[in-house]
Amino acid sequence: MWALLRQAVRTVAPLGVLAFWMGMVAAGRAYPTEYDWRYVTMSSLVYAERNPGGFLWARTGIALCGLSGLWWTARLLRSGRPPGGQSPGIRTLALGYLSMSCCALWPERLPAISRAHDLLALVAFVGICLGTVLVSFRAVEQGGRRRSLPPGQRRLYATVIAGIALAPILLAALAQAYVSRELPALPWVNLGWRARGVPVYLSFAFWEWVTCAVLSGYMTVLSLAVRAHGQPKLSASA
Repeated sequence: MWALLRQAVRTVAPLGVLAFWMGMVAAGRAYPTEYDWRYVTMSSLVYAERNPGGFLWARTGIALCGLSGLWWTARLLRSGRPPGGQSPGIRTLALGYLSMSCCALWPERLPAISRAHDLLALVAFVGICLGTVLVSFRAVEQGGRRRSLPPGQRRLYATVIAGIALAPILLAALAQAYVSRELPALPWVNLGWRARGVPVYLSFAFWEWVTCAVLSGYMTVLSLAVRAHGQPKLSASA
């Protein structure tokens, strides 16, 4: 019984990641026109007016991923020994996953809060990104301490590993700054960019999906690295 519960803690987050990507793939297949992920943003998949035949697939995948992440972080907090120790990272992740679930489940046109989706999406994005960075840094730093690495080397490894999660976000910001300055006549990213031959690395949609892939990888690795008693198996060489 306890063995099954511990195994569930290890696998629920990766299953949530899998649900997210399955939902997005199904939503992309149901998109009313061609969907090129390099030039069409994720939001085009999740709104009924843009993707009437597939938005429910996207929202279901997002909701399941958020709920699985929330359950995983809650179990780790209850265990008292989450990866990275009792850092604020786990609570930040929990807030991000809660907002992610609410964003997917919140009715689109509820008049009480007209911009609820945008607010929840922003909180989810910030919470998951910041929480991932904090947890990864602490987990790798503690792994280096257990291996008796010098403090400077531990911090260097932890900074590099945690910083990789932020790299796509930084590149997306740089790309948007360049487009705004050098190509102000371009409309918001769409398939017209592809027809004009605009490089894919300038597309916000491209970096949005790359960020999702990177964060999915981190969530999977962190969850699978948790041992049965809650300690991470991550090391400074991870």
